[in-house]
Amino acid sequence: MAPSTDTDAPDAALAELLAEANTLQPKTIALRRQLHRQPEQGLVLPDTQEAILRALDRLPLEIHRGSSSSSVTAVLRGSKPGPAVLLRGDMDALPLHEETGDDFASETPGTMHACGHDTHVAMLASAARLLSTHTRELAGSVVFMFQPGEEGYEGARYMIDEGVLDAAGERVSSALGLHIDAGSPSGMLSTRPGTLMASADSFTVRLTGQGGHGSMPHTALDPVPAAAAMVGALQTMVTRRVDISDPAVVTVGRITAGTTNNIIPETAELEGTIRALSEPTRRMLQQQIDTVCSGIAAAHGCELTIEFGVRYPATVTDTDVTERTLHLAQRLLGTDHAAPLPHPIMGAEDFSHVLREVPGTFAFLGACPPGADPTLAAPNHSNRVHYDEAALPRGVAMHAAFALHELR
Repeated sequence: MAPSTDTDAPDAALAELLAEANTLQPKTIALRRQLHRQPEQGLVLPDTQEAILRALDRLPLEIHRGSSSSSVTAVLRGSKPGPAVLLRGDMDALPLHEETGDDFASETPGTMHACGHDTHVAMLASAARLLSTHTRELAGSVVFMFQPGEEGYEGARYMIDEGVLDAAGERVSSALGLHIDAGSPSGMLSTRPGTLMASADSFTVRLTGQGGHGSMPHTALDPVPAAAAMVGALQTMVTRRVDISDPAVVTVGRITAGTTNNIIPETAELEGTIRALSEPTRRMLQQQIDTVCSGIAAAHGCELTIEFGVRYPATVTDTDVTERTLHLAQRLLGTDHAAPLPHPIMGAEDFSHVLREVPGTFAFLGACPPGADPTLAAPNHSNRVHYDEAALPRGVAMHAAFALHELR
């Protein structure tokens, strides 16, 4: 990767920025643990929103609350005119019952910050505090995007519709999103130019047959064998219809049918997810799922309905912004703590909506617990996931360095 040709801050200044982020660590951890104890799901997160507003109180920020969700947009004005950059942290938790044993574990049964969004909010709030002391170095504005509803609710799209990309009075010129990763070495920042993450869509298949007695299946029209046949056929479809150089994943995550062991149910239902790295493959998969399931339903004599939930497009980073960010991270964190990812991953991100609108990048910050093997540690979305809080100052400093670098 060629070094950036932009005018960069000297490495000594970047080291000082990281030192400043370390001094904010008590506030960063306190906010993270508060949010971890009181997680909320979806688009409406009133307690999380209030905690963010308290954390930003008395900083020189222009604060806007969302009208369609519990979002918070904060704008920091530099001492000189110039473009605007956006920094994002998502806020929502997952429907999981926590089993970490931490003394700050979730106090809300069935809800847990298992994807690290509590750390994202805490890092972004501390970055706002840090940058508020550097306004004389900013030629432009910083937009802090505190976003609810990342986990399947398209919260980024709601904030875009409400004007987050124009909150500074003009369209932001570059954007950065950071995501904590329990499966990477602590403090390691990684990203890649181009396609970084997959699209994510959902599908629901409903089969209707005719119920009956379990001892007399010939008198009924059993939808269960049809549903079972679909699971295997969909996997075969992926291996025989998708080019291996353009990967895709189809996973059936839920099957529902019946009420007891000796009754043939009238209906069966499957739900699954579709992941793809390109739009042509994304569209083809929907067509093929329809074809495969329709054929199996017809062979079993069942009626069929299929619904597709089109959600997140692939996350595609801007090449120039990404290369600048990687170069900056190497100077901030050290060349052994910033590296390009060798290939895309099949997870999905609704920051993809932002990257469709403005040039930007998305990066992962490793936070594997001390002494743990990153390949064996409980991953994101596990109810036993742990994050190394010592990595958080690096995320705070990375947010701040990105804004300072883009607005010099």
